[in-house]
Amino acid sequence: MQKRMPFEIAKTESFYDKLGEWIGDLFYDILPDAGFELRDEQIYMAFQLENAYKDKKVMFAEAGVGTGKTIVYLLYAIMYARYTNRPAVIACADETLIEQLVKKEGDIAKLEKILGLDIDVRLAKSRDQYLCLKKLDTTRNNDFSDEISDIYESLPDFVHAVGSMQTFEKYGDRRDYPSLSDEKWNEINWDAVQDCFACEKRHRCGLTLHRDYYRHSEDLIICSHDFYMEHIWTKESRKREGQLPLLPEHSSVVFDEGHLLEYAAQKALSYRFTDYTLETLLTRLMENEVREKTLYTIDEALLDNDAFFDAISQFSSLSQGSDKQMITKHPLVLKTCRKLLSTLQVLEEELVFESELYVINEYDLKIVEEYLEQITHSLSLFLKELNGITWFEEKGGERTLVIMPRMVEEVMREEVFTQKKPFIFSSATLANQKSFDYIAASIGVDDYLFFSVTSPFDYDDKMELYIPKFNKEDIEGKLDYILAELHKSEGRALILLNNKDELARLKKKLSGVIPYPIYFEGDEEISTLVSKFQNEEHAILCSLHLWEGLDIPGRSLENVMIFSLPFPPNDPVFTAKRAGVDNPFTEVDLPYMLLRLRQGVGRLIRSEKDQGTVHILVEEDIDADVLQMIKEVLPTQAKE
Repeated sequence: MQKRMPFEIAKTESFYDKLGEWIGDLFYDILPDAGFELRDEQIYMAFQLENAYKDKKVMFAEAGVGTGKTIVYLLYAIMYARYTNRPAVIACADETLIEQLVKKEGDIAKLEKILGLDIDVRLAKSRDQYLCLKKLDTTRNNDFSDEISDIYESLPDFVHAVGSMQTFEKYGDRRDYPSLSDEKWNEINWDAVQDCFACEKRHRCGLTLHRDYYRHSEDLIICSHDFYMEHIWTKESRKREGQLPLLPEHSSVVFDEGHLLEYAAQKALSYRFTDYTLETLLTRLMENEVREKTLYTIDEALLDNDAFFDAISQFSSLSQGSDKQMITKHPLVLKTCRKLLSTLQVLEEELVFESELYVINEYDLKIVEEYLEQITHSLSLFLKELNGITWFEEKGGERTLVIMPRMVEEVMREEVFTQKKPFIFSSATLANQKSFDYIAASIGVDDYLFFSVTSPFDYDDKMELYIPKFNKEDIEGKLDYILAELHKSEGRALILLNNKDELARLKKKLSGVIPYPIYFEGDEEISTLVSKFQNEEHAILCSLHLWEGLDIPGRSLENVMIFSLPFPPNDPVFTAKRAGVDNPFTEVDLPYMLLRLRQGVGRLIRSEKDQGTVHILVEEDIDADVLQMIKEVLPTQAKE
């Protein structure tokens, strides 16, 4: 295996000219000889990307299913990384899709084998994808289950060793515990109420060790959109605190499923204040020898905290299909917010005196001061009439206030796209009525290149598409239809859902009555479920988040069932987007639904040999114009 360039460049020759020649040889000779289909669309895309890398520009690369766009952007990203001696970043839509790129049947593995390349690819996952040693200790003391004991016993020896660490290995990744449910994982994974930088277990922590590992990648670092945006928003503050940015200097960025980047940017910009955060922090403070006046202020803050969240809970309403509750800023909500903010500001002053007395554990004090600053800032934003979005969440007994300032495009323009490097947005769905202006404006891109190529597949021959209609209240009829179709296809099905209620109803209906393996998102780590589904020909996979990116060629997937049209939820984020346009349905809801629907339908045909059926379940009173628009974006004629 070779680590150098797979082609020779003389001192008088241009890297881009030689790269273009090599790419041409690949697509016309080498890849076809290895069994790859020669696709004009893929070759066109390759030479379009050359312009983006040569000119260090933003490019919107819209390429339909089957064009082989992943192979193309990987080749350019890897070669450019080697040319510049800095790794490329591939940012996927979410954590569930990161593993898709590096699976043993994936495109990176295929390129390594065919081209004789040793590609250095490393994963940079979000913090919540890692085990927290402190939380594991706490959970182990309260939970004597075999699951928790097995995880503790499986930790590498150096985690428990005394003295300096002689050897280490990567551990603690969510994927290392595939059979653990998401609910159980949340008891032991990274905790926001920890100061990792000051933690005494930091230098034996799997998260810390893995960050050092991926930063030294020579070719590719693969992360999620969320992770990349967190890197952007935190890099300056991390430098000020003496920490390295989440990502090292890199040569280029590919945003796979790039149409979703705006949502990751909004999420990264949000402030989250959870009721238990303050309670945990202040309870920890009370364990120290603090002054009586400080104890009184802490007690008052805890009472004010409960009163504030009780008031928000009283004046919030949940929207169908969303965890985000709309908050009504009732006078009681604002009154309790001002009272809590005032008490916390007094507490901040008290802690200045406490720090001078050296009676509080330095680690605890640092965490409390940092979070108090964040919380008081969040409360100040909540009280202002800011141009932003706020909502309330209640999950598993936890109550969270979320504040999202609406300044995504401005910050993206200043912090991301001022960098002189190639930024590639890759997706089958980027344009809106053949224009890229909408996505460009939403993320702050002023100057860009673009192209669009359609899928090479003969959908009329390979896909049967059905749009059955049901009464809005006839959920049981929908479930019976799905059950019957699963028997017809003998499993081999992906069922896409829009919210947890749909998933729960389907799980109740199908569990124990289907003679095929059936997997539900959340029961195990998601990439493990995908792998099982792919390797068991008659299995069924039910998912909320695999509308994009899932690539399962072959007989394991011959039936895609879409439980309901994927309209956006009526949550505060989309309510704000609707408020900013003249016609909310046609400018927000409909484009979102049609784009997501195209993505879902695109899961079926992944290669020339694939074939199967798609079922899109709709309500019988669906508007005729909407139904017509759905039919127009589908790859083949639908039967009702």
